[in-house]
Amino acid sequence: MSGMWLGEERNCIAVIWQRARRLGLAAICAALCASLVASFANAVGGEEVDTALIVAIDVSNSVDEQRYKLQMEGIAQALEDPGVIQAIVGGAKGGILFSLVTWSDQPTIGLPWTHIASEADAKAAARKVRGLKRRGGEFTCMSRMMRVVSDKIVPQIPAKAAKVVLDISGDGQDNCNSSEPVHKVRDELVSYGVTVNGLPILDAEGPEMVTPGAPSTRSYLPTHQNVNPLEKWFGENVKGGPGSFVLPANGYADFGRAIRQKFVLEVSDGGSRTRRDFAAQWPLFFTP
Repeated sequence: MSGMWLGEERNCIAVIWQRARRLGLAAICAALCASLVASFANAVGGEEVDTALIVAIDVSNSVDEQRYKLQMEGIAQALEDPGVIQAIVGGAKGGILFSLVTWSDQPTIGLPWTHIASEADAKAAARKVRGLKRRGGEFTCMSRMMRVVSDKIVPQIPAKAAKVVLDISGDGQDNCNSSEPVHKVRDELVSYGVTVNGLPILDAEGPEMVTPGAPSTRSYLPTHQNVNPLEKWFGENVKGGPGSFVLPANGYADFGRAIRQKFVLEVSDGGSRTRRDFAAQWPLFFTP
């Protein structure tokens, strides 16, 4: 990722070069393009972050307004959590880039790339997340969402990132009958250096409640591992790349706990004790 240009800027240079050649202005174009390259490199290289984190949230037909609020509130509370903030600011670069995508029939960028390098930054991002209006759909088009992430979101990361993570949550498998299987787009993202993690939301009994400011204390992690079919599908089709993992939520009421733990793992250093302990507890769903 360290040398990546923004996609639109790269396309701009190509168009300028082609038109200039047709007009016989290649020498002038070469100088102009060199200047543009330097400007774009400085813009991208002037700021570095530890992690560029894309959070992709399922808003398909199975996600009603209550479940949507549970997800948004869970993400907001995670961004405000002292442990998450410490993991964000405690890295070598002292900050991350954060983006949020909601997806169903089509993906929507709810929160564009946002730099978080302090508690104030994290709380400001949390307020924006809480303010996002639901734009749902019918189907679970995960492959289509991943294609947009690969083509339009990853190429436009506005800074050098030591690692890029796509965090996908959902309560079902892709059901769009896409011409592109999920695992193929996953493999493409991994080939670009993106780590893809999964948060399957499992069926659970009990009430689903939204309590702003009151983080969930429930923990899904059992003393032994029972493989749920949706977990297995996420492990085979979604999870990919070094350090990737699947961390389930035991229903929507457990989403806040799961996403908070997931954020800490995703922005922490790969060799941290937090990640080592998680890998030891969940070896079936963690890639070293």
